[in-house]
Amino acid sequence: MEIRSPESVGMSSARLQHIDRAMQAFVREDRMPGILTLVQRRSHIVHLGAYGKADIDAGTPMREDALFRIYSMTKPIVSVALMTLIEEGRFSLQEPLATFIPAFKTTKVYAGLGAAGPKYVELERPITLHHLLTHTAGLGYGLFFDSPVEDLFREKILTTFKRDRPLSAIIDDVAQLPLVYQPGTQWYYSIAVDVLGQVIQVVSGMPLDEFLKDRIFTPLGMVDTAFTVPADKAQRLAALYSSKALYSPQLVAPSAAPLVGDVTLPTAAPSGGGGLVSTLADYLAFAQCLLHGGAYEGGRILSRKTLSWMTANHIPASLFPLRLGSWEADFGFGLGFRVAVDLGQARTLTSVGEFGWSGAAQTYFWVDPAEDFIGIMMTQYLPVDPYPVQEAFRNLAYQGIID
Repeated sequence: MEIRSPESVGMSSARLQHIDRAMQAFVREDRMPGILTLVQRRSHIVHLGAYGKADIDAGTPMREDALFRIYSMTKPIVSVALMTLIEEGRFSLQEPLATFIPAFKTTKVYAGLGAAGPKYVELERPITLHHLLTHTAGLGYGLFFDSPVEDLFREKILTTFKRDRPLSAIIDDVAQLPLVYQPGTQWYYSIAVDVLGQVIQVVSGMPLDEFLKDRIFTPLGMVDTAFTVPADKAQRLAALYSSKALYSPQLVAPSAAPLVGDVTLPTAAPSGGGGLVSTLADYLAFAQCLLHGGAYEGGRILSRKTLSWMTANHIPASLFPLRLGSWEADFGFGLGFRVAVDLGQARTLTSVGEFGWSGAAQTYFWVDPAEDFIGIMMTQYLPVDPYPVQEAFRNLAYQGIID
């Protein structure tokens, strides 16, 4: 990638060097295995950093074209893909989910514990596609420990979300589980976008991987983004790490990668919520399209108005602050993206209207239309406690602005 002078776009070379020092420290102190960082302003890349190892045991340096399991950074891509069908008038976001996946007609809602055990009640309103996109459907994920429903989701996902099972069968299984809340009454981060992946398959008549390739990857030139890593690219796949203790990266076996399994194997269950593998360059192409209002050189994925709608906050004030488990968030949420709504509430530097998301292995991106600014970080680490690497990178990227 071509790097331009930061000063040419109102940024400081000297100040951006703080990113290098901070990321090198994360690696040197064994808090992170390997990291890629990128900052772009006004369509020019002004910082690109590679630190540490793509594979510690093999001694493989982090490389610019490394492949990463992007986990939940899959969600914005699938959300954009779904909205291309909305723009064709194929359905409305207010339509009931059961119209497309009938198994959700009989879904119940957890209503607390009674003398005889858990109580379940009928839906007060149908789950809609809008509920799914905004994570207000009431579905669980199995990631949190604040409801007995999460225990059910945790067990079901571990036993049913396998690469050799059809996505349709997995989502039908999910429909048999109760909801944590009545739809529309709480924001609760969930498996919703995996369900939307199946909606895309039903409406389009295409497998999700083919649909994403047709609508997103091929137009944007995202040649390395897919649910499976082919054999000729496997050497570029960064190793995945976790930790049993702080400052101690431990290799995760490919087959044991949470939710996605061995990404070098074919899958019948493309996870719209977290299954994609991608590169820094590919995700930059996607982020640039978002920054440019849905347009790319030679065409358009979405209209400017649709993207503006997607990146506005859709969560009513009565549901604030949003929470992921015990963690209290500092953002609102749109149709597939978190959205900065208040500078005073934000824990890091930002602009009102800035949007983005992250992945379980600490991948991270944001798009700031007010500053014509993109930041992307790629790594492969599932820590025992999240280190503030995303916050550090974000603040150090923004402090480089001098105009």
